[in-house]
Amino acid sequence: MQTVAVGLSGGVDSTLTALLLKEAGYRVIGLTMKIYNRDIPHLKVAGNACYGPDEKQDIQVVRDWCAKEGIDCRILDCSEEYKKIVLRYFKDSYLSGLTPNPCIKCNAEMKFGLMLDKARAEQATFDLFATGHYAQIMRSAETGRFVLKRGVDLKKDQSYFLYRLNQDQLSRTLFPLGGYTKEQVRQMARERGLTVADKADSQDFYAGDYTDLLEQAPRVGKIVHVNGQVLGRHQGFWNYTIGQRKGLGIGWTEPLFVIDLDPEANVVVVGGADHTAVTGCLARQTVWNAAPLQGQKRVLARYRSSGRLVDAVIESAGESGDIRVLFDTPQRSVSRGQSVVFYENDVVLGGGIIAPLTV
Repeated sequence: MQTVAVGLSGGVDSTLTALLLKEAGYRVIGLTMKIYNRDIPHLKVAGNACYGPDEKQDIQVVRDWCAKEGIDCRILDCSEEYKKIVLRYFKDSYLSGLTPNPCIKCNAEMKFGLMLDKARAEQATFDLFATGHYAQIMRSAETGRFVLKRGVDLKKDQSYFLYRLNQDQLSRTLFPLGGYTKEQVRQMARERGLTVADKADSQDFYAGDYTDLLEQAPRVGKIVHVNGQVLGRHQGFWNYTIGQRKGLGIGWTEPLFVIDLDPEANVVVVGGADHTAVTGCLARQTVWNAAPLQGQKRVLARYRSSGRLVDAVIESAGESGDIRVLFDTPQRSVSRGQSVVFYENDVVLGGGIIAPLTV
């Protein structure tokens, strides 16, 4: 009998995943990360999120359910590592004028990495790891590589957040929910009497104001139009992201968007909708699920987690390993620091971290 460690969060997806695997004949153990660090004392309890002071409630839900089902449950204190890996990345990115994606960082380095190492260090033994992500894994008959695919529920597909998983991680991972829609999952949970069947999904990694995590004192700076005209003042460039429209607090003859951030000068640059459009971007720190890129390739690209797939051509940008991404039509709000992920049909080819395109 194979043993599967299941990452449990207390929500419907991970709980049903564990139960389905148990029904399929696997021996199941539960793993839950404790990530909240009280070094930031003023964080709020607000909504459903991965990170926050209400974490202990979800952990208790996991403990109680595992005890009821006779599943070995391991609560792993990863709070210091989370602070150093995810929160530091988040803070450094924002203060550099970048827009981070902490969920991608957490998946690749914490949930599918450090957490499993910690579990093994505590003498937990398992053959495979499973989560409730809406994605699929297949093995290519042509190359023998493990390939990440979109989940069948395209509205819930989470392959974008998982694109940095490597071959070793993919080879040992199961995504039992990848072939179901969210409503099918909730219905299966109801049929099995799970009390979390209709529990709301986590919406983000932190439900409060992101600036809570940055711990920056207000610093007055200018809001400047792309034409050079000063339109207003702000309390710190880190309060803004590329493409932002709401909350600028200034009036103009047309809707304004954040076009650029200058961390050194503490300046927020704004412009009209046309100024947000770009013809392409660079992808840095690239990783590949399929074979590495050779020459040019036509792909579908996603440059925001909730964004649609758009037609693009990718090509090498030189010996650095960077990839030049050229969109078929100009795209708006392509944010530095976010990820751009490349697809061929439903298969994830790879992706990288967005940087401005220099021609």
